[in-house]
Amino acid sequence: MSTSVPVFPFSAIVGQNDVRRALIAVAVEPAIGGILILGDRGTGKSTSVRALAGLLPQIRAVTNCKYNCDPDGSSFCDDCKVNPETRKARRISVPVVDLPLGATEDRVVGALDLESALTRGEKVLEVGLLARANRGFLYIDEVNLLDDHLVDLLLDVAASGENVIEREGLSVRHPARFVLIGSGNPEEGELRPQLLDRFGLSVDITTPDDVKQRIEIVRRREAYDRDPAAFAHEWAKKDKTIRNKISRARKIVGDVRVSDGMLEKAALMCMALGTDGLRGELTLMRTARAFAALDGKPDVSEKHLREAAGPSLRHRLRRDPLDETDSGVRVERAVSEVLGA
Repeated sequence: MSTSVPVFPFSAIVGQNDVRRALIAVAVEPAIGGILILGDRGTGKSTSVRALAGLLPQIRAVTNCKYNCDPDGSSFCDDCKVNPETRKARRISVPVVDLPLGATEDRVVGALDLESALTRGEKVLEVGLLARANRGFLYIDEVNLLDDHLVDLLLDVAASGENVIEREGLSVRHPARFVLIGSGNPEEGELRPQLLDRFGLSVDITTPDDVKQRIEIVRRREAYDRDPAAFAHEWAKKDKTIRNKISRARKIVGDVRVSDGMLEKAALMCMALGTDGLRGELTLMRTARAFAALDGKPDVSEKHLREAAGPSLRHRLRRDPLDETDSGVRVERAVSEVLGA
């Protein structure tokens, strides 16, 4: 009987503080939106995402529901709507679903189960990746290379929170709310602006230039590859500490207060940077609220606003052909103008 191999422990990841902090913030407050992780190849982008999934507390889902419907929620698939008496609960791990670059539209959204149609004459939906990712994470490696038609599809679903399938006589509607996480190497191409705007946070990751850090990364990876179970056990206590911190933050994040003064400073930052629309302010405040909850604070402070500014705003800046300054530097400049050095 085969057993699953434990994922690389989240607490064992060396460095990558910005990436880890952003992932934890989204785990606390999914309304922040997705995360875009850009950086060099082989820097552990996918490892960080899968490590977070292994860290998260289990969630309640309707038993035998193909779409992971929340028994205590307000949005249900067609089956759960028709048969509310069957909404018995079970506990499942937070789903993390990979969307391969070569995936077909049928595989992503779902399609007619041909075996059931041919052998039993039944029209049954074979669920797609969007159904499996509901209430979890949809991870796309090399997201900047994703086909345009899949990008359009993801934008529609992300905006509505529902996936609608109408084909071969089937008409199915189910919830599809997930945190979109994309990673890629910016040297291989840019994202479409519409998709870029859908990511709540953007963080950069680079190859470590510290010898001791590089040695420690290799040492830990070798130890994990030799005996994943023993390595996971070694870091289990530290992972549990982070898991408990996330659970506590989830319980209080909705009560964290944001003063008018903090809202004004967030607006001034976005105006100074010339960000389009109000999504920048919304993401900035949601992220700052998550950071405050993680710190166990009842109010958002300038510290949380300063920490949230970079990942929330750096990918929302308009291009200025006369200003070749790095986007991160421009955000830091705006933060200093509003909050002080």
